[in-house]
Amino acid sequence: MADQALHSILEQMTLDEKIAQFMQLATPFFEGAEEEGEITGPMAEMGITEEIVRNSGSVLGASGAKEVRNIQEAHLRNNRLGIPLLIMADIVHGFKTIFPVPLAIGCSWDMELAEKSSEIAAREASISGVHVTFAPMVDLVRDPRWGRVMESTGEDPFLNSEFARAFVKGFQGKNLAEDTDRVAACVKHFAAYGAAEGGRDYNTVDMSERQLREMYLPAYKAALDEGCEMVMTAFNTVDGIPASGNKKLVRDLLRDEWGFDGILISDWGAVKELIPHGVADGEKEAAEKAMKAGVDIEMMTTCYVQHLKELVEGGSVSEELIDEAVLRILTLKKKLGLFEHPHRGADEKREQEVIMSEEHRDAARELAVKSCVLLKNDKVLPLQAGKKIALIGPFAQNGDILGPWAWKGSREKAVQLYEGIAKRAGLESLSSAKGCDVAGGTEEELKEALALAEEAEVVILALGESSEMSGEAGSRSDIRLPEVQRELLAAISKLGKPTVVVLFNGRPLDLTEVSHRADAVLEAWFPGTEGGHAIADLLYGFENPSGRLTMSFPHNVGQVPVYYNCFNTGRPQGAPDAQERYVSQYLDIPNEALYPFGYGLSYSSFTYEEPVLSNKTLKAGETIDVTVRITNTSEREGEETVQLYVRDLSGEVVRPLKELKDFVKLTFKPGETKEVNFTLREEQLRYHHSDLQFASDPGEFIVFVGPNSAEVKEQSFTLVK
Repeated sequence: MADQALHSILEQMTLDEKIAQFMQLATPFFEGAEEEGEITGPMAEMGITEEIVRNSGSVLGASGAKEVRNIQEAHLRNNRLGIPLLIMADIVHGFKTIFPVPLAIGCSWDMELAEKSSEIAAREASISGVHVTFAPMVDLVRDPRWGRVMESTGEDPFLNSEFARAFVKGFQGKNLAEDTDRVAACVKHFAAYGAAEGGRDYNTVDMSERQLREMYLPAYKAALDEGCEMVMTAFNTVDGIPASGNKKLVRDLLRDEWGFDGILISDWGAVKELIPHGVADGEKEAAEKAMKAGVDIEMMTTCYVQHLKELVEGGSVSEELIDEAVLRILTLKKKLGLFEHPHRGADEKREQEVIMSEEHRDAARELAVKSCVLLKNDKVLPLQAGKKIALIGPFAQNGDILGPWAWKGSREKAVQLYEGIAKRAGLESLSSAKGCDVAGGTEEELKEALALAEEAEVVILALGESSEMSGEAGSRSDIRLPEVQRELLAAISKLGKPTVVVLFNGRPLDLTEVSHRADAVLEAWFPGTEGGHAIADLLYGFENPSGRLTMSFPHNVGQVPVYYNCFNTGRPQGAPDAQERYVSQYLDIPNEALYPFGYGLSYSSFTYEEPVLSNKTLKAGETIDVTVRITNTSEREGEETVQLYVRDLSGEVVRPLKELKDFVKLTFKPGETKEVNFTLREEQLRYHHSDLQFASDPGEFIVFVGPNSAEVKEQSFTLVK
């Protein structure tokens, strides 16, 4: 369909029909839905008429080939111009085959597997009738109190940007019209939602524009540079204005400066929330501000359909703005091929053949293995076959390992830890008890667990958070394990048995007590459908841990936010002339994280020689090669993530102590030495100055190479202009 055809449709549309394209309603509003008619009351309450539904542009939360086809067919019968619906849903880390949560995927540092996970998610979703996924979420995160850190890939703008690109490529492929196994991606949440004050969801964000551009915007830009079709506004304020009504953020930066001409959708109810935020005195003003800011689709509130017509007829909003937004929506429908093939990839037969296929589950298992991070190991792991194991804890036999946003995932079909360990250890070597629930327990449960532990040679404690304790609206001020689980750990540790803690959670936790009491700690996150198999593979040494943290773990919540790429102070701890007390420090804990960015152990061991620079001077247009020799000093083949950081010692504004600039994942055979080479360019040293100019400064820099952000070897060089 040519662009002229879209303009022809637009010319035939009434103003009411145009505005209705901006309305996104949940599935039960639509004829043909399996739950159709269940929200008749809310329809009346919201002022939604049958005419609005007939002309609506998109559906939220429909899935299943049969249901989606029924909805689309009914809609095309009822819509005067035969404009198809867009079917949108939250496919965040898998559709029915659930992969690890995105924060865990980040810990894989593996872009190919990340892309593959979103490609598989897109295939399953598209076959089930979905056209658009509300992913990837690329918000930079530094505060583990915020439950939605599980949706991000971490605290580093460079790494987040790489994952943003990988996810978009996986979801969208190269041609949405031709490849119906792909879906359009919607990057979120624009912008800086990850900086909500106090880690409290929906809360205020307040930062300088320089900080916004330096740390928080790069990953959104990377997703758009990869061709991401949609953007979702954030719930939070940016510089005192909620994102959904923020003209400077959306119209000026996103649309004009960055040139984004795709669809901008509000998050659930965010347009109407301009009222409680205090920047609109009612729905009419909220509609005006959101439309002028550049929001095209209003999710699940009715400010647009109730008030835009009046605003246009009164001259407050130009019909040209309305037409631009409608054309963006029609254009995406064209890109997806919906005018010619309104049912697109929806296929009941393929649903049965493809969804949760062995191939998909194998991919989920592989990514779960790569995402787990070994935090501690006092010569307990890998476990030896034949050892008598007591598997204890609320996650020992619990299907709640998919995590938040596993919308269509099945806990019943998830491989529990008990199942995975039984396969590796054998039932004759394995006993199991709950010990307690996630947040409560009884004396009888504890006694049963202790009795089994007494008889065992090794205790595996499966501890963590329930899915409901993280994700959206899952903010927590106390990020330790729940008290009952800490008591279980304390009681088990008194037995003196080798104890391995396996953690299921969606955020970095305060693990100070856990680390002190356990002999080994494996951070499994919410590992997804194949979690039990993947963890057992690691515990028994069939796989070698290779995950590396992308978000720092604090000593306790009072240290939050703690992140590796922080600024120095005028009185830094450890400076040569520092006085013992009067420096920037805590009196009761270290400044540094308990487990830093980039950290993770392996069953292999590696040594790094001093890095060598090809030149001590870098000029614009030239490069410096950074070479380091690394040796696997163990008898086990292993994968190492070699990380390159840079520090600008004197900038026009304060620069971070370290910034990740590159990394490489390499497999080393036992005893093997490899020479790893990185190339540094002047462009990698640029940053936003006080006037927001993006440039580098001449002067001295330090380059660091190591296995994580804390354990590094360094050399210096000078940038000359």
